[in-house]
Formats: sequence, C-alpha cells, structure tokens
Amino acid sequence: MCFKVFKNTVLLLVLITISCAEKVGGETLESRNDRVEENISNEALKQVQDDKSIIVGANRMEKYLPMLRGKRVGIVANQTSVIFKTTVNLKLEVPKDLSGQHKPFETSVQLKEHLVDSLLSLEINIKKVFAPEHGFRGTADAGEDVKDGIDKRTKLPIFSLHGKHKKPTKQHLENLDIVVFDIQDVGVRFYTYISTLHYVMEACAENNVPLLILDRPNPNGSYVDGPVLEVENSSFLGMHPIPLVHGMTIGEYATMINGERWLKNGITCNITVIENDNYNHNRPYSLPIRPSPNLPNDQSIILYPSLGLFEGTTVNAGRGTEFQFQRYGAPFLDAKHYTFNYTPESNFGAKYPKHKGKICYGVDLSTIEAQRSFTLKYIIDAYKNSTDTSKFFDTNNFTSHAGTAKLQKQIENGVAEENIKSSWQKDLTAYKKTRAKYLIYD
Repeated sequence: MCFKVFKNTVLLLVLITISCAEKVGGETLESRNDRVEENISNEALKQVQDDKSIIVGANRMEKYLPMLRGKRVGIVANQTSVIFKTTVNLKLEVPKDLSGQHKPFETSVQLKEHLVDSLLSLEINIKKVFAPEHGFRGTADAGEDVKDGIDKRTKLPIFSLHGKHKKPTKQHLENLDIVVFDIQDVGVRFYTYISTLHYVMEACAENNVPLLILDRPNPNGSYVDGPVLEVENSSFLGMHPIPLVHGMTIGEYATMINGERWLKNGITCNITVIENDNYNHNRPYSLPIRPSPNLPNDQSIILYPSLGLFEGTTVNAGRGTEFQFQRYGAPFLDAKHYTFNYTPESNFGAKYPKHKGKICYGVDLSTIEAQRSFTLKYIIDAYKNSTDTSKFFDTNNFTSHAGTAKLQKQIENGVAEENIKSSWQKDLTAYKKTRAKYLIYD
C-alpha cells in the first residue's frame, strides 16, 4: 500500500518562521524548506506500520467501493469525513535558522485524506456534496445559515442542509443513484448532525435512493443519561424521544430511526452501514479533527453534554475564547463567589459570543480531569450564584436543549441533582431497552 504524506500546518509554520534570510551558502529558503519537508516525508514513510487501533467505516473501502462504482453519488460530509492513513511519530533535526544550527523536533503526524478527494482520485462519479451545520469545511458559527456554493478545491456543487433547506429536495436527489453519509458525531441529542441524518434518510426514502452510512465511533458512547425528549418539544435540536446523551453511533442511530418508524408517515430508508472495526462502546476514542468549531479537543467533547445546556441560558460556555465548553461565566454571576473571570471576544466559530467584550465571572474547567459522564452540578451552581436569576434562562431555547420544560422548573425550585436524575430513570430504563435492539457494538 502506498501512503501519501500530507503537509502538516504546524510543521509548515515552523519551517516558515525559523528563518530570517533568503539564502545561506547558495541554498534558498524555499529549497531548504523543500529539503526538510522531503526528510519529514521519508521519515514518515519509514515509520508506517499496520494500524491495530479502531478502524472507522470510511477506511474500510473494500466494503463499499463496489457499491459506488458506476453510480452517480451524492455525499453528506464535512471536515471530519476523512480516511486515516496512519499515525507516525517523527523525531527530526530541524534547522533552527540559516546559520546552520539545528534543534531536535518531535511531533506526531496523522496522515489523512478527505473522503471526497479519495473517491474522486478513484474515479468515483461524485455529483454533489451536502453540507450540515457549520458547512462542508466546518467553519460556520453554530446556528449560522450555510449557503449553497461551489467547493473551491474540488469544484463540486455544495448544497446546504443548514439554511433554506434542512432536508434534501426531490431536485437534489433526482440525478443520484446513491447517497453517502459520513460525519463524526459526539453523541449528544442537541448536536444537530443526527437531525441532519434524519432528514437525509427521509428524503432518500421518499425518492427511493439508497443511503450508505460510513460509521464512526461515538466519543461519548460509553453511557446514557439525561432527560428523554418529550415529543411536544421536538425541534432541530432534538427530533426523537431519546436522552440528552444517547449512547449510539451514527450507524446504530440510523437503524433505530428505521426500526422505530420515526421518519414521516412511518416510511423506512434503504440503509447500509459500514461498521467500525475494533470498536466497542467502552473503548475511549479521541477525535483527531474538531467536529465543529467550538469543540476543539477531548476536554471540550467530554464536558459538552453537561456544559451544552448553557446554550439554552444567557450564560457563556466559553464561546469567544480558546476554551470553548471548558468554562462558563456571565457578568451577572457573583464576582464575590467566583475568583475566575474571562472576557469573550469574536473568534473562529463565534462572531458574536454571549457577553462579547464583557467580563464574565465563573468557573474554569480546562485543567480538571473530566469524566465521561453527564452532570447538572455546573448549571445548578451557576443558577444558585446568579445575582439576578431572572436573567438566567432563555426559556424556549432551554426547553429545546433539555427536551423538557420540567428541568428548568426543577432547577429554579432548588431540587437537588440526585432527585432530578431520579425523575428520569423510568424513561431511561425504557430507552435502554429500545436502544439494545439496535446496537451494532458491545
């Protein structure tokens, strides 16, 4: 197997900034950088070994390429839709400056290629791409409308599923023989990729187009918790009667949508799931690519189920900082109680963060040892220590995130976390029995 080594942004920045002149000993800066990059490539190729770790569905091309050959293909994808080649650890002597000094440089490079690029190189006839929330390249703010367009790299037409249309139209699908869905999820009900999955399944079912799902691990897939959504509170932030933390992969969830007849009029979609290999729900999985602009690392993804509830309040959950979903705060939280504070500003993924330019008092969770679990202690803590609780909840939005109006009332009435959680147990027990029918992995 041949492996292609892709340019690593960090390495390139190092190579660009470590020098300050154009030539040394007749060697141009450009040729020197080319030489160093060639050394990196050669070293990487030497260290390639068989990968014994989790193998995502997209990597199992032998399973699905025959389904795509000779077909007109549509792909639902974003920046996480990649094929991983391998991970190599590099130990190199990188030139420090043009005087000839060197310094040791160590890094890990994950070799990867976007699914669309890979399939195009294999002459698969991709006709169009559908983009979820945050867009095809994953740069749009949360909730921001994403417009149709043309992908600059591939020249393929991009149709947004988070703008005018959340569901592919008949016209979108009329010249397609098959649709591929490959998006990394994080296992939380109000993370909208599973709502996009629902609408894609529904459109494919209505237009007799089969759907191929390339499965990926759920980084929060080891547990199930939170209130189960009440049907009257269905929205794009939660369409089905599932808990806030649902404990399923995209592939498993698709089989549940079919099995429970959750599509309109009870129709079902012709789906094929390409399973992950070497994966089970208790096996930790670290996402190598941020699944959306404001989930930059494992810490944020682990804390997201709990801190995500702040999205339905007027409390900032780290948007507008580099510690998204790793802190929370607001100007109206008690400055005497909280010793930590920060000021949100516009940044990547948050053009207009809550309380932009204002000092927010709250809690920093970026360095704690986060547990893969769901807790209400942070939101209860913030509510109790608000100087004006009337400013706290954005009621309709909070209900959409929680999936129930009861939770806000319980917090406002000072109900203890253990008692709130007890009120969910009957619904959770019923859900777990339903979930068990559709699990692909242990």
